[in-house]
Amino acid sequence: MSFENLELFEVFIRSARGLDHKHVGSLHAVNREQAMEYARDCYTRRTEGVSIWVVKSSDICASQEDDSESFFDPSDDKPYRHATYYPLPPEVGNM
Repeated sequence: MSFENLELFEVFIRSARGLDHKHVGSLHAVNREQAMEYARDCYTRRTEGVSIWVVKSSDICASQEDDSESFFDPSDDKPYRHATYYPLPPEVGNM
């Protein structure tokens, strides 16, 4: 098998119902079906999961750490984005 035909996939496993999928690693495969089989074989040997996601690494769009200050600019100038901005009606009581 030529490594030129392999794509890089990221693997996410959900360990139990109701929990989030967590990134567990990466693998190379020819296509997504093969990636799913490899992920099952490599990352769930001891029944660690109930669900697997495989995603082509090239399909992931991510922010860069160097851009975090401008990208995650605080919303201090937009108080309406916070629940405390809105008054509660008296019949709601305490939340």
